[in-house]
Amino acid sequence: MKDKLLLIYNAHLVDKNLDIKKGAILINGKKIEGFPSAETVKKMLCDENVSKFDAKGNTVLPSFIDMHAHFRDPGLTYKEDIESGSLAAAAGGFSTLVLMPNTKPVISSLEQVKVNNEKAKKTGRIKVFQSVSITKDFEGKDVSHLEKLNSKVVPVITEDGKEVTNSDVMLEGMKIAAKKNIIVSCHCEDPFLASYAKTFRIKALELLNQKTPDKKKAKENLKQADKILALAEDCASSRNILLSEQAGCHLHLCHVSTSNVVEMVREAKKKGLNVTCEITPHHIGLTSDGDGVLNIVNPPLKSDAERKVLIEALKDGTADVIATDHAPHSDEDKKNGAPGFSGLETAFGVCYTTLVKENNFSLKELSALMSANPAKLLNLNDEGTLEEGKLANLVVVDLDNAWKVYGEEFASRGKFTPLEGKSIYGKVLATFFEGNIVFQD
Repeated sequence: MKDKLLLIYNAHLVDKNLDIKKGAILINGKKIEGFPSAETVKKMLCDENVSKFDAKGNTVLPSFIDMHAHFRDPGLTYKEDIESGSLAAAAGGFSTLVLMPNTKPVISSLEQVKVNNEKAKKTGRIKVFQSVSITKDFEGKDVSHLEKLNSKVVPVITEDGKEVTNSDVMLEGMKIAAKKNIIVSCHCEDPFLASYAKTFRIKALELLNQKTPDKKKAKENLKQADKILALAEDCASSRNILLSEQAGCHLHLCHVSTSNVVEMVREAKKKGLNVTCEITPHHIGLTSDGDGVLNIVNPPLKSDAERKVLIEALKDGTADVIATDHAPHSDEDKKNGAPGFSGLETAFGVCYTTLVKENNFSLKELSALMSANPAKLLNLNDEGTLEEGKLANLVVVDLDNAWKVYGEEFASRGKFTPLEGKSIYGKVLATFFEGNIVFQD
């Protein structure tokens, strides 16, 4: 039985290498078969055996790959589960995601990994790589479970949401990861400083929950917490880079947010260390200027000056990828100060608006940061670009559509967004996963 043929035509084709104003893609089953000429397209439009998708002049990109997302499954599925997360991913143009292990229970075994990977496969919308905790059950002591991992199944280990406190334990975990060619992805945050910062956040919540809220003092407390957390990120990043040099592992720094860490990564790369990093859409698109206790995230949003340093790091190659840190919460949890928010469905819009429209990035550069570069880091040779033989994981976007963000319209269960009511450019119109349309606006 022949695989089905799908022609996507009348399209602006863009990836890290190409930018074709008027083009077409022929999909055969799960893969890209080729790029037919205008004459061939005319003939295929009359062929009843070929399915057609008119892109109507909109832009077709390789779908996005996220190295950092929380789907809260198992144990915290009132915030998100793999089904709702897959809907959010498809609506945001994502096809492949690395999921964090800070669930209940913490994911520390191949058996748990296979359960989540299979759940995602059954949705038919996305592929996931469920990451594994660096220390067993996040207890900070035992890394022996890492010996059982295979990098093809588990390309990333991480203690995301916290830090491995003991440097000797971290070093041992890194050595195992180096031996197995597994990425050590680090949520760099000194735990003692983070605990200290939390006291100021708690105080801010108390001030806001008074009969007469004291917004001024609450904001002062939040700023103090942010200052301490920036120091916490700097300290832990420095330690982890030094340990990774000793271990010889691939260190990937999560959600980099300070100019100090950007400079550390830049220097590490100059030394030839295998250090990469990610920056989130919210850290390049937002600042800490607002009042909102609901905008709490780890690491915190920064000043406009720091934001510009992050953008420059993406421009000059110091930062390797954009990752969402999609962290959905219930409304109640957000009111109680839970850090993070949903980001999959707004990621492209924020990045396109901030980087391309406002900071002179090319769309090819943005595609590299959201698709080709993460594919390379994860050794996904069949994803990330529009090339013959690659998987037909594609996203169709309207670059001229300035759309307003409303969390209630999210497919994610986490409806809070710091972008509520704001307009951003770049609307996802359709997402294809392995040749099948999995989202259409």
